[in-house]
Amino acid sequence: MREEKLKIGITHGDINGIGYEIIIKTFLDHRIFDICTPILYGSPKVAAYHRKALDISNFSLNIIKSPVEAASKRPNIINCTDDEIRVELGKSTAIAGEASHLALTRAVQDLKDNKIHALVTAPVNKANIQSASFNFPGHTEYLKTCFGTENVLMLMISDVLKVGIVTAHVPLKDVPSLLTTDLILSKLRVLNRSLSEDFRIRRPVIAVLGLNPHAGEEGLLGSEERDIILPAINKAKDEKIIAIGPFSSDGFFGSGEFRKFDATLAMYHDQGLAPFKSIAFDQGVNYTAGLPIVRTAPAHGTAFEIAGKNLANNDSFRKALYAACDIYHNRIAEAEIASNPLPEANLSELS
Repeated sequence: MREEKLKIGITHGDINGIGYEIIIKTFLDHRIFDICTPILYGSPKVAAYHRKALDISNFSLNIIKSPVEAASKRPNIINCTDDEIRVELGKSTAIAGEASHLALTRAVQDLKDNKIHALVTAPVNKANIQSASFNFPGHTEYLKTCFGTENVLMLMISDVLKVGIVTAHVPLKDVPSLLTTDLILSKLRVLNRSLSEDFRIRRPVIAVLGLNPHAGEEGLLGSEERDIILPAINKAKDEKIIAIGPFSSDGFFGSGEFRKFDATLAMYHDQGLAPFKSIAFDQGVNYTAGLPIVRTAPAHGTAFEIAGKNLANNDSFRKALYAACDIYHNRIAEAEIASNPLPEANLSELS
């Protein structure tokens, strides 16, 4: 039986940023259509505007009303916005925020209805997307609510390293009060399961970072490592999760120690993302682990400063598209193994 080609939903993100540029550049390589059927949730008018601004002539989108109409060898687009929408390159506007939300809402509904297999989100502006109907720090928190998931993990992935974040989009001043042993343990559970089911890593080994300089220096520079983080690591080990640490972040990344582990769990946003983006900026992907669906995104933002200038690198977005397909297939394979385990050997027959 021929395997169905995946339909991947793609939200256009902020219309005044580089979202359309990285999407169009990715679609110009027709080999992508051998892997999946991409469906862009956005605006044909905005797409045409960006195509003209980028001076790209050999590109067109197949306009459809539903994923069932998608052409398998072309990029498809579902219009989610008003035709009077206005593009203002490099500017954060309320119109752009509303357009980001409309596309995301439509794509998530199709995902819930099983009309698409996975979701890739182009960058949004976290300020202008805020409204009465969208009051979330970012995609991660929004999708967690949409799918009723209690615990998710922001996981940055690349061929070189994977970094999960315990406290993702929160002010730095709030991090110490938010950290608890139970919270860290819950993130270790999500990370361990994702490494196994989404990336098919057998018995993954996870490094855990400390919070304070030099991982607290045995309590001299802070007690969170001793009182909160280490107990979480020990409880994880009791659950057969291979977690090691806490490590001092600077030495851990600076020495290349991270290469010895399948993934790293950081305590806060910049502790994990600063080294990740230094090492794998153009190749990195943002993945939301713990959801019942697959969602990936490029590891960068809207980049307003270069919007419309044909300077954006689409490697991260392309990697996000590939990752969504790979993770979806990995989940299917793991589910098949779980439902059809190898029969246990009958020892009496072997004797």
